[in-house]
Amino acid sequence: MDVLFIALFAGLGFIVAYHTYGRWLGRRIFQLSTETVCPSESLKDGVDYVPTKRSIVFGHHFTSIAATGPIVGPAIAVIWGWLPALLWVLLGSVFIGAVHDLGSLVVSLRNKGQSVGDVAGRVLNPRVRLLFFAVLFLALSIIIAIFGLVIAAVFRQYPAAIFPCLVQIPIAIVVGLWLHRRGVSLVLPSILVLVVMYVTVIVGDTNFNFAFLGWEAGEWGLQALNQWFASWPTIVWVAVLLGYSYIASVIPVWVLLQPRDYINALQLVSALGLVLLGLIAAAMIGGAPVTEGAARQPLELSAPMFQWNPAGAPLIVPFLFITIACGAISGFHCLVSSGTSSKQLQRETDAQFVGYGSMLTEGFLATLVILACVAGLGLGVAAADGGMLTGTEAWASRYASWGEAEGLAATVGAFVDGAGNFLAALGIPAVVATALMGVFVASFAATTLDTATRLQRYVVQELAGALRGAGREGAGAGAPVSSGAGYANPVAWLGNRYVATLFAVVVAGALASLPGPGAEAWTLQTAGGGGLILWPMFGATNQLMAGLAFLVIAFWLWRRGKPVFFIVLPLLFMLIIPAWAMLWQAFVQAPGQETSWFQDGNWVLLSIALTTIILEIWMIAEAIKLFPRVKGVVERHDFDQVAVSEASPD
Repeated sequence: MDVLFIALFAGLGFIVAYHTYGRWLGRRIFQLSTETVCPSESLKDGVDYVPTKRSIVFGHHFTSIAATGPIVGPAIAVIWGWLPALLWVLLGSVFIGAVHDLGSLVVSLRNKGQSVGDVAGRVLNPRVRLLFFAVLFLALSIIIAIFGLVIAAVFRQYPAAIFPCLVQIPIAIVVGLWLHRRGVSLVLPSILVLVVMYVTVIVGDTNFNFAFLGWEAGEWGLQALNQWFASWPTIVWVAVLLGYSYIASVIPVWVLLQPRDYINALQLVSALGLVLLGLIAAAMIGGAPVTEGAARQPLELSAPMFQWNPAGAPLIVPFLFITIACGAISGFHCLVSSGTSSKQLQRETDAQFVGYGSMLTEGFLATLVILACVAGLGLGVAAADGGMLTGTEAWASRYASWGEAEGLAATVGAFVDGAGNFLAALGIPAVVATALMGVFVASFAATTLDTATRLQRYVVQELAGALRGAGREGAGAGAPVSSGAGYANPVAWLGNRYVATLFAVVVAGALASLPGPGAEAWTLQTAGGGGLILWPMFGATNQLMAGLAFLVIAFWLWRRGKPVFFIVLPLLFMLIIPAWAMLWQAFVQAPGQETSWFQDGNWVLLSIALTTIILEIWMIAEAIKLFPRVKGVVERHDFDQVAVSEASPD
């Protein structure tokens, strides 16, 4: 019952936080109003700026920010014990992550849907804008390069998830056209889509024997198709997924991005509901018998409450706080809030539901992941000798050391097996439960990939505008050079959405095409893992991005004479912890290694780490110098409460 109590306490806590702290932020601090004209209306262009119902924007936002982060991070971090991981998720989500997401969304809404990086150029100064863009571009390049590898790895591990994930694309396009052209209610499409998607999960890995006029053709069907797709080399998947991301990122959001994310959100929220019901069933009557005729296994916490020095693991502080990112706070979220979601909200008051609410939903997802790993695994996992392990033995078999717990296969496997045990307690067959959880993980990853590509396009366009110093003043992402003659400047071409997206895809593809770490030569099989070269940098860089976003939010509030006391501690924490982790990896010991990047001679990671730290110090110095002089002084280009009738060109 302890496990059930934790789940219910977390869920209730998030609901209370939304209606108290979240409401206070929305009404008292950010003063959200239904009278304010949102960028989706004032700059409506039918491509990026599209007024959209809040439930659809919530679906896009939630699936985009979640990705595999709230699964992989907590599934690794429980090696330090379930309580530290749980406390960071609960407290981090409510007081840091959701504040960061809502603040980034509101600041962007009040600045024509511009990214936090672009706003930094006004609330601080233009130098900070360029420095911020450099950090954003690096982080997004790593994400885009790595997620093709992530999706390919998930498909290899769970081939049954491939067909349901692929079929989402045509279904999403049909739903998008249906909703956009007919303007029908969401109820019927939601029910139909959810039914179709669950049917694809149930029958999406079946085969049948085919014979014609006595000729035996053997087994054909979706299982064979899934296995064929799973056999593709990683670089092939990367190329296909980047091509898909290019198309998805330049077409109007209502064609694919919005409906696909809405479908994913329906499926993912319903899957979360099933996992929670399975947890309740396991707590009440026990898990499914591990062998035929055996008693039902009681649901208990199989992991230790604290484990300060796991074998091979780095220090719990600061690494717990960069290992669990998306489940508590993630800098990537400020890009989604200020990159895509702010361009789609049709009412400013929807910001609390989308920004604050999505982060709390993700926090609850991370809570269920923790419980799946520390209690669900204890209901029974297969042992190496073919037998079954339960209780603490089952947990220890996956978390004997950092090396065994780390890595995509291990972390996703721990969650899928633990959550699958919850579903099995409901009587759901193991093969269906595994396929459902595989689709759950792969869908999150795919959603983040094309959202990150669209976000990188915005960053490239805004960065091009900053470098050329031209274009329409104050325009959001996507504004091209004002005249055709401007395209004589090569940088000006990056203001075009097609060219900017191509640039983003090519850069990420070039990085991904390199052999992964440890590969001696380029081959078709080793290519595709190049993103792993820079991946060790991402955890700290991502969290540092959150600290820099807090800096922008704080200055935006400070210039308007609004309270900033609630943001000071999160701001300092998210600037100090990532820098600490980055320096530790650079000069003391990198996680999973016995040496640091400096000792190992990894000059690529070391140089990027030092450059990032220098950029952070520079931005902080600029902020400290400016802070005393700007209280109540609104920046020169203030877009608050201004309705702009002119549409954003592209």
